[in-house]
Amino acid sequence: MGYKKIVEQKIKEFQIQEFIGTNLKQVGLSSSKLQMTPLGEKIVVNAARPGLIVGKKGQSIKRLTNQLKKKFNLENPQIEINEIENPNLDAQIIAERISTSMERFGSQRFKAIGHKVLEDVMNAGALGIEVVVSGKVPSARAKRWRFYQGYLKKSGDIAISGVRKAYSTAELKSGTVGIQVRIMPPIELPDRIKIRTPEETEQREAGKQEAKEEKHEEKKKTKKRAKKKESEKTAETKEEKTEVKEEAAEEKPE
Repeated sequence: MGYKKIVEQKIKEFQIQEFIGTNLKQVGLSSSKLQMTPLGEKIVVNAARPGLIVGKKGQSIKRLTNQLKKKFNLENPQIEINEIENPNLDAQIIAERISTSMERFGSQRFKAIGHKVLEDVMNAGALGIEVVVSGKVPSARAKRWRFYQGYLKKSGDIAISGVRKAYSTAELKSGTVGIQVRIMPPIELPDRIKIRTPEETEQREAGKQEAKEEKHEEKKKTKKRAKKKESEKTAETKEEKTEVKEEAAEEKPE
């Protein structure tokens, strides 16, 4: 595939993601991805409430499939929906939730919305969360509000690979408000150090030694089984050869 086709494909994928994001609101949309298959195009949608995407008797998903087919000239689009196990740990879903709540209840309640989100995310097991709201809230003067709880990495490789980031906007009467969400899920951090007691160290070493011996025994058994099989096979071959020789000797004219 040439670079032009790759660029066209990426642009098409971005436009489809944008279209799905615009059309699928209030369903807890996390992400969507376009995959090319031998049968056509498969669009994978990750969401917290897949039932709302499917709709009554599958009407909503059929309508969305037809819209995608006509708008983007897809041959045979198939939509696959994956349910997000823990939506409170998904940064995109949280950003969309803040945006929807602010549009629904207004900018005056943005602090209550922010603190409620922090509580939900920390109760879900996250190590830390940061929410930044920028715009004309609660007054006509633009400000930047930061809600923070827990532990969040801001530098190093773990800040890129371990922290989930998402951005969203809320359309209010005072104007557009930007929302940034960063969540650190419950992961094993590289700088976490645990000091073991001498008893724990002995138990760990004993466990390692047992595992090593078990592995060694298993290897020996495997070798024995292989040797036994080989010897049986050799014996069978010898018997076959002997039978063939005897048959040839019987058939030989005197």
